[in-house]
Amino acid sequence: MKEQLENIYNSAKSDIEKAQTMSEIDEIRLKYLSRKGEFNSIKKGLKDLSDEDKRVVGAFANQITQDLESMLKEKHDLFYQKELNEKLQKDKIDITLSGKYIPQGKVHPLTITTNEIVSIFQNLGFSVVTPDLSPEVETEYYNFDMLNVPKDHPARDVQDTFYVKDMDGVVLRSQTSGAQIHVMENQKPPIKVISPGRVYRNENINARKNNFFHQIEGLYIDKDITFGDLKGVLNEFIRLYFGASRPTRFRSSFFPFTEPSAEVDVQCIMCHGEGCKTCSGTGWLEVLGCGMVDVNVLKGVGINPEVYSGFAFGMGVERLAMLKYAIDDIRLFFNDDKRFLEQF
Repeated sequence: MKEQLENIYNSAKSDIEKAQTMSEIDEIRLKYLSRKGEFNSIKKGLKDLSDEDKRVVGAFANQITQDLESMLKEKHDLFYQKELNEKLQKDKIDITLSGKYIPQGKVHPLTITTNEIVSIFQNLGFSVVTPDLSPEVETEYYNFDMLNVPKDHPARDVQDTFYVKDMDGVVLRSQTSGAQIHVMENQKPPIKVISPGRVYRNENINARKNNFFHQIEGLYIDKDITFGDLKGVLNEFIRLYFGASRPTRFRSSFFPFTEPSAEVDVQCIMCHGEGCKTCSGTGWLEVLGCGMVDVNVLKGVGINPEVYSGFAFGMGVERLAMLKYAIDDIRLFFNDDKRFLEQF
């Protein structure tokens, strides 16, 4: 048996010396030292030897096994290092090459504008209405009735308002003004809130109009509130948002839920005269409507108009952004053109 072990050892040693790759070393290990390898097959015969022969042959078998494992490890490490160096040389990285450009997302200009407007009014003491009091899907009751809009008002026509199919009296809100009704029903004066959100109107899309856009509604109800307070708040907002150099004007107007009412215009900075598609050649762009809350609206929500008064206003975020960033077409906000969006 000792002679058989020596023959296997010499054969294994010769194979190790001839090996040229790590895979060949692994095959030699399996051939000679695995559970089903040649050495283990011979060792199974130890049980048939005398005790003295078991000690001698067993010690010899263990010694040559350790020698082979040492030779295999040495050759394996040699080939591993060699193959690793070849791979590193082949995959060498040129650190002088430019890195990969990973584009970063930008905040949308409408979000930038909304956040700025909200921040200005918060600094003026207004709080933001919670979403549950400013839903986009609204009933005619809140979108029209409680805002003193007559049943025969043109704004209620399907040509102007989107009605929800198979749900009588349910609309996509055409203005954020319905939020003021929800707030006044759930909060006692003094009330000083703003409500940003998206609104929908059945409009023909052009450079100035879209069939959905964004508004910010404002409401201030307290004792002894006057139109002078309204002008003061809005003039301060315009000063903070545009800067004192931007000309503005208040024009008398009409809204069913305010009396008296006004519209505020800002001078068009993209104006090219009569051919300007942004302001239709007028030189002015309307940015918000406002007025003193109508007494019928106050009575409808249980607020005594003999004790309290207040004002409301609503502004278009898109138009304010157009003036802020000299954008001449409202459609650019919704076209997902990266060349436009990356500027912000």
